[in-house]
Amino acid sequence: MSTNPIEENQGNILIVDDTPENLQVLSATLSDRGYKVRGVINGKMAIRAARSGSPDLILLDIKMPEMDGYEVCTQLKADPKTSEIPVIFISALDEVLDKVSAFQVGGVDYVTKPFHVAEVLARIEHQLTIQRLKKQLLDRNKELQEEIIERKKAEEAAAAASLAKSQFVANMSHELRTPLNAILGFTQVMSRDSLLSHENLENLRIINRSGQHLLELINDVLDLSKIEAGIISLDERSFDLYQLLDTLEEMFQIKAETKKMQLRFSVQANVPQYIKADEKKLRVCLINLLGNAMKFTHDGGRIWLRVSVESNQPQQPAESESHPNSTSVEPLLILFEVEDTGIGIATAEIDTLFDAFVQTQAGRKAADGTGLGLTITKKYVQIMGGDIWVKSVLGEGTSFKFNIRVCAAISSEITVATLQRVIGLEANQPVYRILAVDDNQENRRLLVKMLQPIGFEVREAENGYQAVELWESWQPHLIWLDTRMPVMDGFEAVRQIRGKEKQTQWRTVIIALTASTFEEKKGDIIAAGCDDFVRKPFQEQILFDKMACYLGARYLYQELPRLPAEALRHYCVSEKPDSFFGGLLAQMPQSWVQELYDAANDVNEELAIQLVDRIWESHPTLADALKDLLADYRLDKIMDLTQSSLK
Repeated sequence: MSTNPIEENQGNILIVDDTPENLQVLSATLSDRGYKVRGVINGKMAIRAARSGSPDLILLDIKMPEMDGYEVCTQLKADPKTSEIPVIFISALDEVLDKVSAFQVGGVDYVTKPFHVAEVLARIEHQLTIQRLKKQLLDRNKELQEEIIERKKAEEAAAAASLAKSQFVANMSHELRTPLNAILGFTQVMSRDSLLSHENLENLRIINRSGQHLLELINDVLDLSKIEAGIISLDERSFDLYQLLDTLEEMFQIKAETKKMQLRFSVQANVPQYIKADEKKLRVCLINLLGNAMKFTHDGGRIWLRVSVESNQPQQPAESESHPNSTSVEPLLILFEVEDTGIGIATAEIDTLFDAFVQTQAGRKAADGTGLGLTITKKYVQIMGGDIWVKSVLGEGTSFKFNIRVCAAISSEITVATLQRVIGLEANQPVYRILAVDDNQENRRLLVKMLQPIGFEVREAENGYQAVELWESWQPHLIWLDTRMPVMDGFEAVRQIRGKEKQTQWRTVIIALTASTFEEKKGDIIAAGCDDFVRKPFQEQILFDKMACYLGARYLYQELPRLPAEALRHYCVSEKPDSFFGGLLAQMPQSWVQELYDAANDVNEELAIQLVDRIWESHPTLADALKDLLADYRLDKIMDLTQSSLK
């Protein structure tokens, strides 16, 4: 009994044979095996059936009236609709030439009559398997082509999104850097006032340094795509770590005083003063962590930064110990800890703390920040060969720790910028005509106030059209040219000026000023006809250096005062070893030691201070050392020392 051909169809087969008995035998046999069978008795019907029914395989007799099997196969292979259908010849002809002719016209196999059913079924299944595999391959190729098309569409969409992002970032870059250029520039102009007190001069320097830090942060945020792409490079140079910490303390001390906070920096004595590392990235990390601590700590709270050398590192040779500033071949792991008594972080938020654009609930309430600070910090720490950890108790405070891999350096490796400024032009020089072109009035005024007092003759233009007109009538020696302006931008202006110069003997130096970090590239600016370019915000010294380079201008300088040496590194604390305290505590009454332990264990600083004051006259060395620990909020250390003494 035959099976259901619809539910268990093994394939569609067309049988072509002019003998009805042969058709019936094959049809019944194949139907029982689950094949769907159709039979025709001549060649013309076979061709029509193949075109209309698209069978999976054709069993074709050779000797038939009107049109033999060879001709049928030839026509089937010539028609694109039927050319791929496999043809198995079944014939009583058993000569080699007959078989060769069958394969020559496109047959895939040849069965000789009388045949064995098992043989026919095996050959049919073999050819159908080949067809199924071929179809699967074609289907897979089709899927791959579709995947390629979809991937190309996705890449095009991603490219469009990336372009939109780049355009947005370029615009944001311009909008942020343009006002910052004025802020930084006018602090430099104000610092020229000879009537400024030393205190106000230092205040301006702090504003300028803070602005420079802000500029670097803006650059890093705008350049986040580099971090995502993993192309941020490590810029290791020798620098004064203590001086870096001094500048950071200056930055945050005023705000700490405003919020009546206690801000303390503590550096262990074995931390080298001069190190080789990426100073910029380290500064960004510390600013981010200190800024967060300041933001999320209530008025009257405490924030401290501790710096130490990882204790599990191999000891340095005695020679290095006797010369702490000598270069160390072996890298050191320096540990930085920023701890606060702020509002803390919920445990559920710790896992996503370093994710981009993710803010804690407290951060969202503060409506402050982008959510990128900790992401950038973690990436920078990893680039510098370290790692970062966080511990926090909600409502009590947070501690961030990170280490970085550094090498000790020596002071002679540190490049110290000369503290001097340009105050005028040397005598016997031309009167240099300088044209300032910028659509932003503050930026034009800044250039005028920087250059005119030095002795340059300066005029202004607010767009490229005015710049071209002034070039024709005034012929400046040098043009400071903004690139993005209404009416006519800087690129068109420089092209027109260069075109007009061909008709004259005058050539003007043109230096582009751009506030964008993405949109304009140096190659494009130079190709447009500019001699050079400077990015905003700029330091006044860069302008003077460029004019010295291109115009040959020579300057008179004034030396600037430096901070007194005693004003630096006042926070560095040399923490004494446990053995120092052990001997002194052993001389004290056990009752007093127990009281001090209880006070430290209860976090009762006032009582601890009173206990230390009681021994000031009788044991000043121990009292001084304990006072240092209390000043550094090291009740944990006092608890450990007293507990050891009580055992």
